[in-house]
Amino acid sequence: MIRPISTHSLALALAATTFAPAAEATTTEDSRHVTTSAAASTSAAEIKPPVAEKRAHTYTVHGITVEDPYDWLYDKSYPVVDDEDVLNHVKAENAYFEAKMGGQKAFTEALFTEMRARIKEDDSTVPQKDGDYIYWSEFEEGAQYRKHYRKPAAGGQAELLIDENKLAEGQEYFSLGAASISQNGRFLAYSTDTSGGERYTARIKDLQTGEHLPDVIENLRGGLTWVANDTALVYGPSTEEWRTLEAKLHVIGTPVESDVTLYKEEDQSFGVGAGLTAQEDWLIIATGDNETSEVRLIPAANPTATPILVKPRQKGVEYSVDVRDGELWVLTNDDHINFRLAKADLKTPGNWQTVIAGSDEFYLTDFDLFKDFFVTEGRLNGLDQIQLRQYSAPGKVTPITFPEPSYTAGLSNNPEYDMKVLRLSYQSMVTPSTVYDYDVKTAKLTTLKTQEIPSGYDPSLYVSERLTVTARDGTQVPVSVLMRKDRAAILKKAGIEGPGPLHLYAYGAYGYAVPPGFSTSRLSLVDRGFAYAIAHIRGGDDLGRRWYLQGKLFQRTNTFNDFVDAGRGLIAKGYTAEGKVTASGGSAGGELMGAVINQDPSQYGAVVAHVPFVDVVGTMLNEKLPLTPGEWQEWGNPITDKAAFAYMLSYSPYDQVVAKAYPPLMVTAGLNDPRVTYWEPAKWVAKLRELKTDDNLLVMKTNMGAGHGGQSGRWNSLKETAEEFAFILWQMGMAPKSEGE
Repeated sequence: MIRPISTHSLALALAATTFAPAAEATTTEDSRHVTTSAAASTSAAEIKPPVAEKRAHTYTVHGITVEDPYDWLYDKSYPVVDDEDVLNHVKAENAYFEAKMGGQKAFTEALFTEMRARIKEDDSTVPQKDGDYIYWSEFEEGAQYRKHYRKPAAGGQAELLIDENKLAEGQEYFSLGAASISQNGRFLAYSTDTSGGERYTARIKDLQTGEHLPDVIENLRGGLTWVANDTALVYGPSTEEWRTLEAKLHVIGTPVESDVTLYKEEDQSFGVGAGLTAQEDWLIIATGDNETSEVRLIPAANPTATPILVKPRQKGVEYSVDVRDGELWVLTNDDHINFRLAKADLKTPGNWQTVIAGSDEFYLTDFDLFKDFFVTEGRLNGLDQIQLRQYSAPGKVTPITFPEPSYTAGLSNNPEYDMKVLRLSYQSMVTPSTVYDYDVKTAKLTTLKTQEIPSGYDPSLYVSERLTVTARDGTQVPVSVLMRKDRAAILKKAGIEGPGPLHLYAYGAYGYAVPPGFSTSRLSLVDRGFAYAIAHIRGGDDLGRRWYLQGKLFQRTNTFNDFVDAGRGLIAKGYTAEGKVTASGGSAGGELMGAVINQDPSQYGAVVAHVPFVDVVGTMLNEKLPLTPGEWQEWGNPITDKAAFAYMLSYSPYDQVVAKAYPPLMVTAGLNDPRVTYWEPAKWVAKLRELKTDDNLLVMKTNMGAGHGGQSGRWNSLKETAEEFAFILWQMGMAPKSEGE
């Protein structure tokens, strides 16, 4: 497997950071929202929503002509956004957002305070040994970002490696990307992004002197991998279109301009990544798209040697590799949709011999090689599985079992090749995040840390269920649900008659399975009588690879139908009622939100779409955009395929907006977002404002100094979650009355 961060690294500290689907970026209070004097002097009830000008624009593809009067919101100088008309419109939307949400400011602050009280402010990760040192990270009380530390395993003083708070000073946004310590422990290479545009700058710190080396690598994406006995780094530079098409070698102390290209990808739809094998003796350079991969191996001690091509790319065949004692291990879907594990001799790396055959029941998702055993991970009936196996008898399985009916579990930070005790992570919708050590010899699980909730949390008050609903084509769709056991009493006390509200969340793309994990912020809905449900819809790989394939390309609409039908099924089962379903999703999940409110708007009482991918046709036709060529395998190529164009047009949320009533809607965007460009939500909101026939609230907030993840810093990010929940509760009639109401 590719190990993107050297095993002598900050893997523990970085892996412990939680990233929400659409939340992280720092902005100042003044720049976060732009408020005009007119908006400030007008009451929220009187302010009118911005009306985007319609400018005639059409395009014709495959003989089909499409009108797009809001195309002008796409600043053609992007990634520079300096068109005054565009900026003025975005600022006007922000001003309208501030005005309409202004009445909920006190409630938002109350929710934020409530959510923050559930978070241990001076928290730290569980230390983990890696070579000669023990590594961990800490949050100090009140701090937005982490500090990363190490100390000698033999004993000694703690050493501060990175203070993210210091690096973030004066920045609207901050993100620590890769962080990798050289094998000799002397040098730390790390990268940072201060715009949200996902173009990172790498620097190297000499941990003996505390000084930075002159070497600075600009405009990179991905990891930083130490090779050649700690004299060089392998990294992936970004092209102008945000694509990573090369693996380059930087020799410490030499000009970046002289860096050597180890591999260059010619297919613009592929992306390149690099890492080390389990024993750190081979450099892995992998390239691929969403359905095809190709891997090369190079001796880590001699990175300019001629690469070994493991197996030439074959469309639809994915594989990843690792090496143990000169033997190649391969995870691949070449003969089974749910993957098999195979081995090969490095002299004949493409001759794969099966170790674990593919299974219709068990979905094999990952493997890790250690000195005395190996671990396979996967899912059985949608539930995570961790299995220990011996090299001498790979068919004999020692499973690590967990008691709850719905949970998420997996290997955590295990940086050393010779591990006797495995670090595991576990959580469920009821059980807070838990870190275990698993003794391989005795099979004993030891709890090292359970997420602390300072304001108090009693898991016995909650119940988690895993049920299925029947989609319109007969498919059984799993749904994980969290509720208070005394939900009925909470609703009665709040004066809510009949079934209570239910929040439904999903993603449904790229084979990403939304884990039924724990969330402290979610409790702010559940403790007010909401049921919280995660729909494990097609498009994710929750039930295996076929589940994913049934939600992509020409089966994409299964994803939308599953979500709508999941909500309808929960209504039928009495969990909620018509108009009492609220929903949210981000990015491709934002596309999901756009599609389901086009299809079944009356089901929803409020919807939040974060950085929504809603202009599917326009984006997939624009091959100059950062991710478009690599996305054609997921969505189809409308440029060359008429059927793909027509199918996309039939469901693209922006193109399918019509004159009818829509539910209350909150939309977010990031001006610097390279993944879902700001104009997609801007165009969608403009068209909704033009055509919708209802008086329901529609607001959009664009983070002017951030990207795809929203604001950075744990408190800034949490404030945005509080804002989202305030909107939902307000629209459901469950917020305190504000002035003017």
